[in-house]
Amino acid sequence: MIRRRQFITLLGGAAAWPLAARARQPGSIRRIGVFANLPENDPESRLHLAAFAQGLASLGWTIGRNAQIDYRWGEGDPDRVRRNAAELVALAPEVILAHGSTQLGPLLQATRSVPVVFVTVTDPVGGGFVASLARPSGNATGFMDFEYGLSGKWLELLKQIAPHMTRAAIIRDPTSPASIGQLGAIRSAAPSFCVEVMPIDVRDAGELERAIVLFARAANGGLIVLANRLAALHRDLIAELAVQHRLPAVYPYRYYVASGGLMSYGANIPEQYRLAAGYVDRILKGEKPGDLPVQAPTKYELVINLKTAKTLGLAVPPSLLSIADEVIE
Repeated sequence: MIRRRQFITLLGGAAAWPLAARARQPGSIRRIGVFANLPENDPESRLHLAAFAQGLASLGWTIGRNAQIDYRWGEGDPDRVRRNAAELVALAPEVILAHGSTQLGPLLQATRSVPVVFVTVTDPVGGGFVASLARPSGNATGFMDFEYGLSGKWLELLKQIAPHMTRAAIIRDPTSPASIGQLGAIRSAAPSFCVEVMPIDVRDAGELERAIVLFARAANGGLIVLANRLAALHRDLIAELAVQHRLPAVYPYRYYVASGGLMSYGANIPEQYRLAAGYVDRILKGEKPGDLPVQAPTKYELVINLKTAKTLGLAVPPSLLSIADEVIE
């Protein structure tokens, strides 16, 4: 494998955080909430939280010494997510870290006073989470994962690695407002690549599998997976089905490729967690979230899984390999 960041030491420490968070410590311990988008036992959750801990530690915050973290996890139906948001707010943290629109929306319904720092939110202005990127104004600020125009880039990359593709299934969460903008950008780009676009709505694993199997019955197909929590939960299944039915696929984040997906292009999520620790630090020291601008990524990463490409019978163009940030062999 070429260039892979490791967090083994931090992951070991992260496993003990819930115990530390539950233990009341004397003195000036500051209370932080975390509303994750994936279940507690998901390895990607641990990776994200390890990056957050690394960011906090670099700024002088040590879990159990001068800070504690209360967690709620991304699992269950929308009603459960709302309950988790309300429970987290009721614990009276001084600031909350939230991952994605699915967590951020219910959280801001539960509180307009507790500061919230978000990561991987696609359209915070359109979602009504902030007044503007430069001056959020309310109790939330944070880090975008991409703008809608990036979705067209996914189609371009997929066509480069699979020139024969003429049909693209777009796997999306129909309840996510950001999916509308992402799908719109892909549809706008599709005619220039002579590709027909077909959305596939994801509500559960069974529906997802049936839709992919049906789509794969016709030739020259490919998949584009939009950024959403449901697809992230079923990433192993999506990657397995794509390979089984010989469908080249592009994903929004690296962890899909680590699960066997072909290719990803998007923001570095652990890096967003490290940056979020900086905003949490500034808020704990007295700054207001409404005064901290929402930041977009300065760089997107291209990750390619050569083993999956070989299984699919695809020859990755040298032009793609030369610009890839990471190649998994």
